[in-house]
This record gives sequence, structure tokens and C-alpha cells, in this order.
Amino acid sequence: MQQSLRTRKHKVTTDSDHKFNIAPNLLDRDFNTDAPNQKWAGDISYVWTREGWLYLAVILDLHSRRVIGWAVSNRMKRDLAIRALNMAIAFRAPPKGCIHHTDRGSQYCSHDYQKLLRQHGFKVSMSGKGNCYDNAAVETFFKTIKAELIWRRSWETRRQAEVAIFEYINGFYNPRRRHSALGWKSPVAFERKVA
Repeated sequence: MQQSLRTRKHKVTTDSDHKFNIAPNLLDRDFNTDAPNQKWAGDISYVWTREGWLYLAVILDLHSRRVIGWAVSNRMKRDLAIRALNMAIAFRAPPKGCIHHTDRGSQYCSHDYQKLLRQHGFKVSMSGKGNCYDNAAVETFFKTIKAELIWRRSWETRRQAEVAIFEYINGFYNPRRRHSALGWKSPVAFERKVA
């Protein structure tokens, strides 16, 4: 008996057709660091709800793959990315020289976002045009949250999805989910071991 395949709704999240400056790829696919706050990476993904799209912006510390900043919105504008970055900065107070890597989407290239990065002394790094492998660590996080949470149910409202994402990140992913890249430790446990 044949079964129909359920397709996933797809949404393009990177608008690289803009006039903003593009930073070089300083990260160069080297996702490893010796300590926290040396390399951060961010990106935006999406969740379909019956109310419409919910966009999720995250910032990961590449040392532990810990989600250190995140925000959601029904619009994919620069303030979404800025709110995730502000959360990460408030949580970590990174030293000057921390690499901040994203794709070259208009949210990340915007004057407001770049100004915030300059104010906090980040080294700005951006992926090559259309190359998802340049930001593989964040792409892996999105693949994981979608497989373990988002695609497992239908979301009636954006608020319902937002609460579930909050619980997943703070109640499971950061404190308990084990990663092969971290020697089968959770991000929080891995950071504790290093401290």
C-alpha cells in the first residue's frame, strides 16, 4: 500500500540581494574553539503555524554549541536578529575580538546590526553567497530542533510554538541534550567542565 508523503512548507530566509556591505568569511568553516566567547554564529529559520509563519533567530557559542541568544517574531526583519544578539551580549558580555559569523542576509548586513557589532568589538564574518556549509553548526541546530520539536506536531498559534521553543532550548537543548561533537555532553555540562 502506498502512502502519501507529507511535504514541509519552505520559506526563504536569506535576502542577500541588497546594497549593504558584505564581510569576509573569517570563520572559514572552523567551528572549533578552546573556550567560550571566541566564535559565535547566528541565523534565522521559520516555523509554520495556523496563524502564519513564526521566525526564529538564534546565536550559538561555537565552543559548546549552546544557544546563548534567541528571539521570535511574525516578521523577518532586522529587529528579530538584533533582539537575539542583544540577548547573547547581555548573557555573555563577550570580550572584544569575538568572531560573529552569519550568512549575508539583509538583517545581518543592516546598518543597525553592524553598528551593534562594532560597539561590542566583534570581528564580523559572513558565509559565502548561498553556501549553507559555511554556517553548518547553526544549520545543524535548526535541523535538530525541527526534527525533535517543530515537525512533530501542528502548531495552532505562534504563541504556542514560541513557548515550546523556549522550553526546548532552556529545558532540554542547553542543559540536557548530549552532542557527539562535545564528547556526548550537553552544552551546559561541557562549559562547566572547561570553566
